Amino acid sequence: MKDSDHGELTPDLLLHAYTSGIFPMSEHRDDPEIFWVEPRRRGVFPLDGFHISRSLARALRRDDYRIAINRDFAGTLDGCAAREETWISARIADLYMQLHDSGFAHSFEVWSPENRLIGGVYGVALGGAFFGESMFSRRRDASKIALAWLVAHLNRSGFRLFDTQFLTPHLATLGAQEISRAAYRAQLAEALAQAASFTAQPLPLSGHEVVQLNTQMS
Repeated sequence: MKDSDHGELTPDLLLHAYTSGIFPMSEHRDDPEIFWVEPRRRGVFPLDGFHISRSLARALRRDDYRIAINRDFAGTLDGCAAREETWISARIADLYMQLHDSGFAHSFEVWSPENRLIGGVYGVALGGAFFGESMFSRRRDASKIALAWLVAHLNRSGFRLFDTQFLTPHLATLGAQEISRAAYRAQLAEALAQAASFTAQPLPLSGHEVVQLNTQMS
């Protein structure tokens, strides 16, 4: 259903959509319209089920990256949209920038020692739910590193739901699962009733701690 059928899409309407279990997409980068999506089968990351392979554990323990929150939200958004085909149109990017300015949308970023943004994830936080929108990687394992740190951070911060929207083969290898629409709505209602803050808790101290935290939860 196109948003033009129901008037202008605003950040407040977008937040309401998340609480109802739907999210926006565009057909392509230059599409001026937005349509709503509610998958019959929903992708989620069980926060106690993130899978860390031996190779990812080694990558996490290396000292060749740094993690930051909201240091460069616009850069993370651009990184996610910088692909041949993308659903992140200029209109969608503007809406998420507005949500970021109002404290609802956040970026979780991976930086190189040379101070270059090499990977990251962005999404929306409401109550105890984090709705992951997109991720990107400019270096091997950068998006996996971002996800491992993000899951550990969400656990420490009191979140109950990590919504990935769809299940991809890549996310499945890291522990993501597919659940029914009814199961998702139940988890969403429970998570929205919880109080959590994406920025109140400090980040884990190191990649070693991230490996340990995720291993303890699984």
